[in-house]
Amino acid sequence: MIGDVFGWFTTAANWQGPDGIGAQLLAHIGYVLLALVIALVIAVPLGLYVGHTGRGSVVLVGAGNAIRALPTLGLVTFLFLLFTDSKLAAVIGLVVLAIPPILAGTYAGLLAAEHDVVDAAEGIGMTGWQQLWQVELPIALPLVLGGIRNAVMQLIATAAVAAYVGLGGLGRFLLDGLAILDYTEVVAGAILTALLAIVFDLVLAAVQRALVPKGVRLAAQATSGRAAAAGGVA
Repeated sequence: MIGDVFGWFTTAANWQGPDGIGAQLLAHIGYVLLALVIALVIAVPLGLYVGHTGRGSVVLVGAGNAIRALPTLGLVTFLFLLFTDSKLAAVIGLVVLAIPPILAGTYAGLLAAEHDVVDAAEGIGMTGWQQLWQVELPIALPLVLGGIRNAVMQLIATAAVAAYVGLGGLGRFLLDGLAILDYTEVVAGAILTALLAIVFDLVLAAVQRALVPKGVRLAAQATSGRAAAAGGVA
């Protein structure tokens, strides 16, 4: 199997044309980025509002858990039957998948902000918006970016469902390989998906390290260490 997979990757025909690795890889990344941008536009403002004001937190948590329980493949199939548009169905399904981790990370990040720091900001006369953008959000940034990384990993793994409704992406290798019992192609598609996830995670980790202030990063690590120590003692 290893030799067959290596041979599949080194076959020039598998890299060329609209059904080749390059084209399907770009299509897969396109679905992921489109769904991610839409999910960010929806989830980040909502998470900031609920985390800052405390309003609607119960509804937010309940709705997030309910959305997580939805099977993406079943949702995409239902949307395809409803709209008869493959791309619209796939993108909506992926957006629904990406919203909960981003929403949870944003909301949890604001909750993690020290109350003493927020009270001090209020005490020196900062407005609510100033507290949010200059105090709470910088402190929450590690968890916000962590939620985005989590969402991207889920999107890369799940964007393969686009092939189920006739679209491209790395899921084509999985679906087409299963259709003709070509397990070499199936394994190759799985490897490509895993490698894409690893590359994206490394890039996002570098972005997170560059964006999060060193002091906030060290404070977050200290908080995680204390939580782990407390868990060990318990």
